[in-house]
Amino acid sequence: MRVLGLDVGERRIGVALSDPLGLTAQRLTVLRRCGGREDLDAVCALIAQHQAAAVVVGLPLTLKGAHGSQAQRVTSFANALRRQSMVPVHLVDERLTTAQGERALLATDTSRRRRKQVIDQVAAQLILQQYLDTHST
Repeated sequence: MRVLGLDVGERRIGVALSDPLGLTAQRLTVLRRCGGREDLDAVCALIAQHQAAAVVVGLPLTLKGAHGSQAQRVTSFANALRRQSMVPVHLVDERLTTAQGERALLATDTSRRRRKQVIDQVAAQLILQQYLDTHST
């Protein structure tokens, strides 16, 4: 069962995909945000293309665990995706995943330009892997 992972930002959506067994997450792509229906259509196309059985969306809580304005926007996106995709959509606490991804890319001596290109994918990969690790059977 494949699972799609999303890091939903204001300008981009980082996307990761699990292996068929649902054990490991790999970076997939970055979608440029167009707004509303177009973003949902793009994610639904990926769900169909990869036959994903579920979607995991990173929820950007504050460091204290509160829902800020970005968390509210992501929750609205996830709810709209649930309605349009008809697959389960799970919200997962994503605090510090972007910072963790940045550190991992720095450790591999990735150039600043390349880090900027892949950080959203790496964050999505970390969000998805966290979900897979806590929901493995």
